[in-house]
Amino acid sequence: MHTIPLQNLLFMLLPVAIVGYFYYKWLGDAKEIAYGTLRMTSQLLLIGYVLEFLFKDDSPLIGVAIVFFMIAVSSLIALRSCRQKSLQKYTHIFSAIAIGGSFNLLIVLIAVLDLKSLYTPMIMIPLAGMIYANAMNAVAIAVERFDYEIQLNDYAQSRFLAFKAAMIPQVNTLLAVGLVSLPGMMTGQILSGISPLIAARYQIVVMAMVLGSAGISTILFLYWQRVATRQSADIT
Repeated sequence: MHTIPLQNLLFMLLPVAIVGYFYYKWLGDAKEIAYGTLRMTSQLLLIGYVLEFLFKDDSPLIGVAIVFFMIAVSSLIALRSCRQKSLQKYTHIFSAIAIGGSFNLLIVLIAVLDLKSLYTPMIMIPLAGMIYANAMNAVAIAVERFDYEIQLNDYAQSRFLAFKAAMIPQVNTLLAVGLVSLPGMMTGQILSGISPLIAARYQIVVMAMVLGSAGISTILFLYWQRVATRQSADIT
């Protein structure tokens, strides 16, 4: 696979700078795009070095620690969407992402890939990252929409609107894949020389696990909001 020289990455700052200019001109915020780009670049370069180290160590304890860290951080990010942040809300988000994401991760590792070792760093870490990140995004949308709708509607209607909003990106991705876009994992495998037919099988697994983890995590979170809403009503 062709190696990209570090200096060549600078060319990608041109389109980013254009977006940043209009972001500042239209929204009046010059820092968010610059900060996000700088943080993204530094985080990815740093994680590249970290993964080099992790891929050489096949200790299951390290695998568990990595998964826990991913879930904890993704839950904190999703919590940002809440109007009223609380330990209970964080617990609901954490539990939803942990259960929904881990259920799909185990299915892929055990049943689909049929690995000899459950913790194979080069496989488990990238898959876990995709799963928990997509679960985080879906739950974050559901959190924000549910918090808004529950002020206007009953639980059932709020759940309906929140779940629908959280699933729109997932369903759109299913409809567009192969026609509008070649997803990142499939593109990366093709660029590395793997047969498109084999890459397509892996991408089907990825698309299914992403939808499954996002959907199940959102379902669990919204279900627990029913209990929380009832408790709040009883208190008042």
